[in-house]
Amino acid sequence: MKVAYVTPYDSRSLQGRKEWSGLGYYIAQSLLKQQVVLDYMGPLNEPEIFKGIYKFKKAYCKFINKKTYLPNADPWMLKNYARQISQKLKNSDADVVFSATSIPTAYLECDRPVVFWADATFAGLHNFYEQYTNLDESVMREWNWLEENALQKCSLAIYASDWAAKTAIEAYGADPNKVKVVPFGANIDTEIKFEDISRRIDARSSDVCKLLFLGMDWKRKGGDTAYEVAKQLNASGLKVELTVIGCTPLIPEPTPDFVKPLGFISKGTDEGRNRLRNIIMESHFLILPTLAECFGVVFCEANSLGVPCIARSIGGVPTAIRNGFNGQLFDRDADISEYCDYIVNVFGNYSEYRELAFSSWSEYHNRLSWDIAGKTVYQLLEGLL
Repeated sequence: MKVAYVTPYDSRSLQGRKEWSGLGYYIAQSLLKQQVVLDYMGPLNEPEIFKGIYKFKKAYCKFINKKTYLPNADPWMLKNYARQISQKLKNSDADVVFSATSIPTAYLECDRPVVFWADATFAGLHNFYEQYTNLDESVMREWNWLEENALQKCSLAIYASDWAAKTAIEAYGADPNKVKVVPFGANIDTEIKFEDISRRIDARSSDVCKLLFLGMDWKRKGGDTAYEVAKQLNASGLKVELTVIGCTPLIPEPTPDFVKPLGFISKGTDEGRNRLRNIIMESHFLILPTLAECFGVVFCEANSLGVPCIARSIGGVPTAIRNGFNGQLFDRDADISEYCDYIVNVFGNYSEYRELAFSSWSEYHNRLSWDIAGKTVYQLLEGLL
């Protein structure tokens, strides 16, 4: 099978790539492992004049309309993408056009099946993430049109979560028969044998409960809740450490000894990847009570190293985390004591904790790896040919 793989950026390498958390690269790799031949359509060019136009629109919306402007669904950009893809397809014998997100193919007209894999719809993002609030009317109109058109034209719309798939059907009237759910995998290049995972789980402390907060946005990812949980657990007599990676803890008091801020650790170097992997494997729980999340690849990463996850039941997170299998979800307004009681009960019965850690690793291998994702998507693509 040959696939025309569409991303606005170059998805052949992770080097220097920050777009969509590197998912474009990992999606490509998952397909390559299925012996799919990829005809890369990206990077796509964006004329400099567009940047000037976006800057003007942003300023106009901000100062005149008192609204926020986002260029992602701008018709000029979408038509420009479609023209470039159409031109590249003239020299391609690909069987399927496959896009990471729905954006690049919204205006595309072609004689081959079009498939996209996304983590959300605009309807799901609007007023969920802070940057998608107070949007200008033109932005909402353009983005809703993009979603409707992409869903109407495509042969398959694949989403990473049940939440996203549901919004596609309910908000945009998508045909349920062509909407599929395939969770993403772990954006961490590691395959550790069961024996090694077992050894690392057994090596974890049974005296100090190590919580890991791993995220770039302290506020959105629920850093305040993670901190209060660790603080109350320590006050109750359970010795807890909270390691923070990716951001600076915004704590309204001097940073206590139990908080270990490590800053940003890059996955772009072997040293960074090894350090991050070791820190995760030494942790008992990933605690990320996020307030807005489309899926949460970080949960897959933690599970891949035998670490259960604690989070809020929000957005696409329930597709990643199943209570009792690879962690625990809490209601948005759950009291801090509910988190604390859960941790005390599981950690206090260490045989139960070990069972949960092994179950988390199994969830990764059976459901949340790029290998599983790639195989599933490959089977869906085969069904179109």
